[in-house]
Amino acid sequence: MIGVGDTVSVLDEPITGKVVSITSNGVTIETEDGFDMTFLINEVVKIQSEEMIIPSYEEIHRNLQEKEVFKKRPKRPAPKPKDRNLPPMEVDLHIHKLVKSTKGMANHDMVTLQLDTAKRQLDFAISKRIPKIVFIHGVGQGVLKEELKYLFGRYDNVKISDADYKKYGLGAMEIYILQNPK
Repeated sequence: MIGVGDTVSVLDEPITGKVVSITSNGVTIETEDGFDMTFLINEVVKIQSEEMIIPSYEEIHRNLQEKEVFKKRPKRPAPKPKDRNLPPMEVDLHIHKLVKSTKGMANHDMVTLQLDTAKRQLDFAISKRIPKIVFIHGVGQGVLKEELKYLFGRYDNVKISDADYKKYGLGAMEIYILQNPK
């Protein structure tokens, strides 16, 4: 037990001095240089006749665990291998995938619906920081493909390329979203 007048040394600091006062949770010591400093009671160790009392392993361990520096940080969950190699987001723009029936729709209405869907999905991917999207437009006469190129060309932060031929054939394009455009 530490008392007033005892010589103490501070854990984790090269400071030694005599105890001047003791409060409920602190010990004020006068250092060898003549300064008064206050420490938590568990941060000081009593010295007897210039030899330190060697605290037990349990005391040291308990005191170190109480110090904030040694508190464990919560672990960040490591990404699972399957999450690292997620397939790109796919958006199928075939008209029969977007509406139940095309009855009463003109070609212009169909292309407009497909373009609106493509724009909405691209904006969603940009807001969610999804790096890559594949738009499946089909082969057809190439009208939708050209309209999509025009639409995506108005975005500064996207790069357009043909999608994987083995998987999609000629009927798809891949959009890379540049996350930090300069």
